[in-house]
Parts: sequence; structure tokens; C-alpha cells
Amino acid sequence: MIVMKFGGTSVEDSDAIRKVIEIVRTELHRNPIVFVSACAGVTNQLLKVADLSAAGKKDEANDYITAIRTRHEKLVDELIHSELPKNYLKGKISVYAHELKNLSQAISVIGEITGRSRDTIASYGERLSSMIIAQAMEESSLKSMLVDAREFMITNDSFTKAVPIFPVVEERAKKLIEPLVLNGYVVVTQGFIGATQSGITTTIGRGGSDYSASIIGSLLDAAEIQIWTDVDGVLTADPSIIPGARRIKRMSFNEASELAYFGARVLHPKTILPAIEKNIPVYVRNSRNPSYQGTLIRRSDGNEECIAKSIAYKERTTLLNIESSRMFLAPDFLEAIFSVFSKYHTIAHAVATSEVSVTVAIEDTSRLDDIKREISEFAEITSSGGKAIVCVVGENIRNNPGVVGRIFSSLRDIRINMISQGASEINIGFVVDDDDIEEAVRRLHNELFSNTSSQELSSEIFD
Repeated sequence: MIVMKFGGTSVEDSDAIRKVIEIVRTELHRNPIVFVSACAGVTNQLLKVADLSAAGKKDEANDYITAIRTRHEKLVDELIHSELPKNYLKGKISVYAHELKNLSQAISVIGEITGRSRDTIASYGERLSSMIIAQAMEESSLKSMLVDAREFMITNDSFTKAVPIFPVVEERAKKLIEPLVLNGYVVVTQGFIGATQSGITTTIGRGGSDYSASIIGSLLDAAEIQIWTDVDGVLTADPSIIPGARRIKRMSFNEASELAYFGARVLHPKTILPAIEKNIPVYVRNSRNPSYQGTLIRRSDGNEECIAKSIAYKERTTLLNIESSRMFLAPDFLEAIFSVFSKYHTIAHAVATSEVSVTVAIEDTSRLDDIKREISEFAEITSSGGKAIVCVVGENIRNNPGVVGRIFSSLRDIRINMISQGASEINIGFVVDDDDIEEAVRRLHNELFSNTSSQELSSEIFD
């Protein structure tokens, strides 16, 4: 059994969906479970419907709903040729459009939107794409079965960022999915959505489809998890900044986790965690170039000689500088600070400390005023926005202390606001101004991955 997840660009139109079907066909002998995202851009449109409705702009919201309906009806016309399923699918699309308009109307009357309503609206993208793709597989002689993720991906009620309840998910998945797979069906389902134990629709958060696929792969002991996207694998840097970024043929779970956490867009930060628990290999591959092997992510064997694997960055970061001479050498200074972050559910992405000061980089500033108010009761706190965390990741950074000098020598005239080395010792991170991101990434890539780099760029690891 394997798990295959296809992102929004992999199912963006009828041609892309036909390619997906052929990719799945090549894996039939391995009993695939297929997770699909909404068609590219549809989730954004649905969230726009929610926001316009809350603002009382229901006519504009209806325009988006009509566009979504028309797009999916076009997919049905291009992919489904049998009259009965075509009529059924168009009927379902019509029902969904009607439900969305009713939701929009209700929200516009109230004048605000809850997380629960936002999740319900956002769920329609994957519900639409998955039912069309499952039927398109049937039309292409693949024995498929659509399974609604809300029947097995049971979560808490933290709407817009729901947390799966793993024992229940495992029980449901083994009851609903496993028998179908064993009977030769290609199970098609959604990754972004779930439901509470009382059946209320939730979402796991943007990018959560990768995480859902990894969870089910782990719980059902899949032999492999495949993440299909629109790039050839994990790259040495963002290709929008470095057009010649190299593909990484293989990397460790730890390296992939660090890269995802610090902004590598090809992976959701939580994707790797369930795979690590069962030591299930994860492949990142390109649905537009399926013959390419992509990137293999697995447990490290400790034998690779390259120093660094990739450069990632996290934009729109805010730095908080916290100082207190009163807390000099006080053992509870850090505890006092981070209890405030915990209280307001704000993640510290990077930290640098001294005896009397702490600098913290955060991304979510929604509770910044509350955080500053509480910390100001025992320390002075200032904030500065418009920052970015840049991170160099590689298992062998820990064994090559000279790499630190090379990194910062290449950035000698770029202002560094903060430096932090992760406890895992496989990344070196630092904070720069947002305006300096591209230049910093270019210089680092030239230093670490160019043809003149002193790092050994093994053909077994890099393209």
C-alpha cells in the first residue's frame, strides 16, 4: 500500500487531472490511496466568498461562487463522457453552489464570520475536485471509490487549524479505507478537511493535505508516501530567486523538517512527522514531469559528506527585543517570557539570549499587543517588523565549524539582526531585513552550491 497526494496545481484543469490518472495507473500494483487538493486557486476564491459575505458584499461573493461552479462544470464536460455520471456530477455541483449561496446570505445578514463557517465554506473546493477525479478514474477504467475524509479524519473543534484525534482516525481509517484498498479499489479522498466527532466540518489548515496524507500513510503502515507537486523535488533554494537551484536527490527526515518549518514551500511543516514515527520514505515529485524521480526523504544513514542541503527563508517576521536588568541572572526570566508566548499561542521561530536580554523572532503578530503588555510588566520590550529568517540546513553543518565563517563572510555587508543555531545543530539561522532576502539567498547559494563552491556537490545527492 502507498499513499499519493496531489496538490492544487496537479489537479488544476482537465489535462492535469488526466496526467494524475496515468500516474496513479502506473502504481496500481502497489494499492494506492489518493489524496487530492482543491483545483489551484479555488480555496482562495472560497475564502474570498467568506470575507465578501462578512462585509455584506453578497453580489460579489455570488460572482465567485458562479465562477467556481462554471469551472467545475467545465471539468465535468471535458473529463466525463457517460451521460448518467455527468448529470449526477453537475447536479451535485449545482447543489454545492446553492449551499454556498445560502451560507453567503446568512453570513452577510450576521455581518461576521466564525471559524466554523469559514471551514465549511473552504471545504467545498476539495469536495468538488475529489468527486470529479474519482469519477474520471472510473471513466479511465480505474476501479475507484470516493471516501469523504470527514468520515475518518476526526479532529477537535479548533476551526481553521483543527488537530486530528489519532486513535479515532486510526480506527476509522482501518474500518473505511483499508478494506477498499485490499479489495482493489483506488481510494480517492481529501486532505484539507476533516470533521469533529459530532460531524461538524473542520479544516486542518492551509497545506494540510500533505499532513493528512502522511497521517494515513503512517496509521495504515504504507510502504511509501508520495507528495506530487509542480516542481521536480526539494531544491537547494527557492527557484524564484535562484533559477538554477539544484534538485536534492535525497535528504534526511530532520533536514526536510527543518526546511519545511523555515519556509520551504514544497512541504507542509508537519508532513514529515508521522512518516518519521514509522520510518516511511517520503518522495516529493513533479506531476508535470512524472519520469523524474524527485527527492527521497528518509532516515539519515550518517554517511553523506556534503555540508549543506538547502536554504530556506520565512518572510514577514517580527523581532521582539526583551531586556531587564532587574532579571539579571534570574533563573525564571526565560520562563516568565515564554509563558506569555504560550498563553497567547504564539510560536517563537528563533531565539537569541544573554543574561539580561532575549531576542525572539515571531511570524504571527495577531496577539502582539497582548504579549507586549504582559511582558512590559517585568521587562522592557520593543518590536520591529519587516524582517525575515534565513536558514541554511544540512546534517553535516555540525561537523564543519568552518561553514559558519563562510556563511557570514558571504553576507559581510548585509545587516544581520540576529543569529540563532538550532538545538538540532543541523541549521544556522539569522534574521535580515525583508528587503535583503533575495540578495542574501543569492550570495549563500553561490557560496555553498555553485560550481566554484568548496562543498563537494556529489552527483548522488544533487542534480
